[in-house]
Amino acid sequence: MSNSIQSLLATGTKLWVDSVDPGDVKETLALGGTGATSNPILISGLINTGQYDDELTKLMGESDDDAEVAWKLTDHIIKGAQEKFRPIFEQTKGDDGYVSFELDPLLEAGDCPLSTEERTAKYIELGKKWSAGHQNRMIKVPATPAGLGALEELAALGLTLNVTLIFTPRQYEAARDAIWKGAQKRESLDNFKSVYSVFVSRVDVYTQKHLPDLAENLQGHVAMANAQLIWDENRKFWADKGLKLSQEMIFASTGVKDPNDPADKFNSGLAGGDIQTVPPESIQDIKEMEGKVFKPLLHELPEQSFVDQLYADVDYQKMEDVLMEEGLKKFADPQKALLAKIAEKRAALTS
Repeated sequence: MSNSIQSLLATGTKLWVDSVDPGDVKETLALGGTGATSNPILISGLINTGQYDDELTKLMGESDDDAEVAWKLTDHIIKGAQEKFRPIFEQTKGDDGYVSFELDPLLEAGDCPLSTEERTAKYIELGKKWSAGHQNRMIKVPATPAGLGALEELAALGLTLNVTLIFTPRQYEAARDAIWKGAQKRESLDNFKSVYSVFVSRVDVYTQKHLPDLAENLQGHVAMANAQLIWDENRKFWADKGLKLSQEMIFASTGVKDPNDPADKFNSGLAGGDIQTVPPESIQDIKEMEGKVFKPLLHELPEQSFVDQLYADVDYQKMEDVLMEEGLKKFADPQKALLAKIAEKRAALTS
């Protein structure tokens, strides 16, 4: 095992790979990683490799609906990754070893004709469908009005949830409260597990672009502080609930966007607990940092004076609105591209 990866894991961080490619999963397991996430971009990339042509041909023979084929292939690929992480799920009694399955991003597309209530109902329907029969599959739901509206019922039904596209404490709190309310309707909380994916680096991109005159001591440090503060709030909320399983934060989008920043800026600053989802190329970067020693910096929370200044100088609602608009476009467009890729493959494989 790489000594730098070993050092990161020794701080208490769990490493999940942003990939369900069988090769990446195998490599991640060998390095001590314990889970994985998926999205339409990753599925589309796997289709491009040709390694799923046989499965695609079979599915296309069963259905003329490209969307149905795309979802059945996604299910097949993620199921394969789940099997690899299942021993970890069993060893940890359900506290780790998960693979996330993202529900239909087109529900948040700008051209989706459904009302918020109808989208919520669809999230519930799809959550039940794609979680059925799976123990170590997390159902990924976005922290949008429709997604948040589905969480209480999904949690009550016993699903393991990963709330994604969280940028602000408001979104986290709304997601957490809905899930906890739903979870308390279960007969038992023994298997209750939830995670909350806060997107990190995009926050600093936002402040640099939209708040160029932000104080020097804040600029470039908002993303880290925001993630730490939400993590601390999450830790405190669950501390007295007496649950068997951990309710954790996922630190997502930890790749640096500023070329002047060290590649491991967020991996280092958020080391010390919960989960980091990291793309294979970033895992490789960390692996090659021979001699790198990670410290539990996550626990070194910003000073109260910094926090007061942060909340005074950054309009969090405006930041959330802008980042969600950008994030939802990045969320929906890849699914459209995946459907186009399926149609392209259908033409190539059936001609």
